Amino acid sequence: MPIAEGFSARLRPLLKDLVAAYGTPFHIYDAAGIVDTYRGMTDAFQGEPYRQYFAVKALPNPHILSLLLAEGSGLDCASPVELELAGSLGAGPGDTVFTSNNTAREEYELALKSGALITLDDRSFLAKADPLPDTVAFRVSPHGLSAGSRLMGDARATKFGVPAEQLADAYRDARARGVRRFGIHGMICANELDVDRAARAATDVIELGARVAADTGIELDYVNVGGGLGIPYRTQERPFDFRRYADAILAARRRCFPRSAPRILMECGRYVTGPHGVLVTTVINRCSKGRELVGVDASMSALMRPGFYGAHHHITLPFAEGRALSPYDVVGSLCENMDKFAIDRPLPDPREGDVLLVHDTGAHGHAMGFTYNGRLRPAELLLTRDGDVVEIRRAETYDDYVSTVPARPGPVLPRAPHA
Repeated sequence: MPIAEGFSARLRPLLKDLVAAYGTPFHIYDAAGIVDTYRGMTDAFQGEPYRQYFAVKALPNPHILSLLLAEGSGLDCASPVELELAGSLGAGPGDTVFTSNNTAREEYELALKSGALITLDDRSFLAKADPLPDTVAFRVSPHGLSAGSRLMGDARATKFGVPAEQLADAYRDARARGVRRFGIHGMICANELDVDRAARAATDVIELGARVAADTGIELDYVNVGGGLGIPYRTQERPFDFRRYADAILAARRRCFPRSAPRILMECGRYVTGPHGVLVTTVINRCSKGRELVGVDASMSALMRPGFYGAHHHITLPFAEGRALSPYDVVGSLCENMDKFAIDRPLPDPREGDVLLVHDTGAHGHAMGFTYNGRLRPAELLLTRDGDVVEIRRAETYDDYVSTVPARPGPVLPRAPHA
């Protein structure tokens, strides 16, 4: 849907001068909107034991992560590089969770060294996270309301988590190996906008945790309901009611754990930053090939969701008021026909040189970029809370493209001796 009114009001007066001075394409993020969303999440839990860990994969820019760390957020990491990034920003023990899958032994060693809370994705990983930390959580496979998502799969087809029927034995195994404190993790949904459905899925994880605790005699230190909360990409969709979601979670925790209060953890990414970013491009071509095509100076390398997932992103031409609407395909320059930001999208008569905005790119945008075809990733800018625009990542160049290529390739194996 259109970017937030506050972001639009802050950005629009700067946009023409910014495009003229800096050029396009670029992503620009709104610091005020990101901080306000994070604070709203914290306020919704009314001082109850709770912490949000931002999913680094959504927007792994150090300046955005530092902004959130300063607000009290933790960081949700899923790879060694993300752990290293978190550490470089000063995230200390307890400030990170390591929620990975198909994880190598060396990755657990790094996570343990960093002091991250460890989420195990399979019982067999108990032997790989050695020595085990004092606190361990298991992620439960998608089940019940959380099953069936294209992104998460269901219990028969997913690669994520421990099947629910194996959870109790997994915790018994962990306790036998010396673990003394426990959590449970459930990645319950993906881009979910239905508050009731999300609340029921989170409640399911809380109830499952209570049953496992009763069956095994363990005490849960925390329940991590993951992320997956949605944002309204389409104009007819309504924003997610986070306060109602938080109320449902707190009610379920009080009901299921009347004598204790395990902390509630979350790992939201898209919900925090997604609506607070926009991809700014320029129209460079108009073509008619049985369809009306609008070519812009960005490609899937800047935002792959529309081409890869068929995902919808709202598109506007902010300085084309009063022009007649007609359907257009908005395309990039990759040698791939899927390199399209929109198909048959009603737009106001785009013309070469027009600024064209692709909305809601604050998560899984630049982060999912690539360098195929030599179409490199654009810059990232930040509209600060003081109203300044700063560059927080420059655009990639040819030098970046070849930076890992040695000038003189060397042998990777010792040369065999001559006979």
